[in-house]
Amino acid sequence: MAHINLNNDLPGIRGPMAYRPETEKPLNALAEVLLRDDNNTLTRGERELIATYTSYLNDCFFCQNVHGAIAGYYLGCDINQIDAIKNDPSVSADVSPKMKALLTIARSVQKGGKSVTADQIEKAKNEGASEVEIHDTVLIAAAFCMFNRYVDGLATWAPQDRQIYIDRAPQRAVEGYQGSIFK
Repeated sequence: MAHINLNNDLPGIRGPMAYRPETEKPLNALAEVLLRDDNNTLTRGERELIATYTSYLNDCFFCQNVHGAIAGYYLGCDINQIDAIKNDPSVSADVSPKMKALLTIARSVQKGGKSVTADQIEKAKNEGASEVEIHDTVLIAAAFCMFNRYVDGLATWAPQDRQIYIDRAPQRAVEGYQGSIFK
């Protein structure tokens, strides 16, 4: 049960967004730009993977499974492969050296912005990451720290059956973040 009465039974971030719809629109617009905007050299799958990894590091069950399922959909892999990447992206064979470097940056952002080092940035650049990609990685990780804390700080509920997230991923990939994940 959520810490406050949200006056709805929607899971995860959907509950507090429905409770305060005036915040739903700008939060969804931010997610839409960060994760789905086509003016980006990181694929949608790569951006979803950054969101998934950050949510995993924050132990946010809802967000890591929603975004992990969507990342898997875009990247053409299953949830077990996404779990392997989350557990140790530095050794995952399914992640490019550039993504490994960007996920290292995301991990540092999750710890605290000042944890990002010049060496991490240089390594990402050496692996082919552009400054825009580095910028977007930092912003996605920072935003998902906020989203994760919003979800878990209000103790919202999340379906425990991960197949629900997998089944909804294709629809979310098509519709984006302007609509509800669980309507």
